[in-house]
Amino acid sequence: MIILGGAIMTFLPRTFPLVVLSKIEIPDWGIRWLKYIPVAILTALLAQELLPLEDNEHWEVSHLAAAAVCLIAGLLTRSLLLTVGVGIAVVMLYNMLQ
Repeated sequence: MIILGGAIMTFLPRTFPLVVLSKIEIPDWGIRWLKYIPVAILTALLAQELLPLEDNEHWEVSHLAAAAVCLIAGLLTRSLLLTVGVGIAVVMLYNMLQ
């Protein structure tokens, strides 16, 4: 029952909006607004990981280095797979050298 319930709760939030929005004509301003959602989500994830928000937190050099290298790799290659791989490699190398 737990696995079935988990499957349903994973399936519904992904398919319900797709089914509903496929039957609705979205105006142009709505389409333009929806294009900003991936950027907003990525910004929130990056800010949460890179910026120290608590008094007892500090800047993680490995995360900042990986973010800088990923930015350069992403701009140069436009490849998500390569960008993620480079970021993982930078953090891994930094942690191995410490």
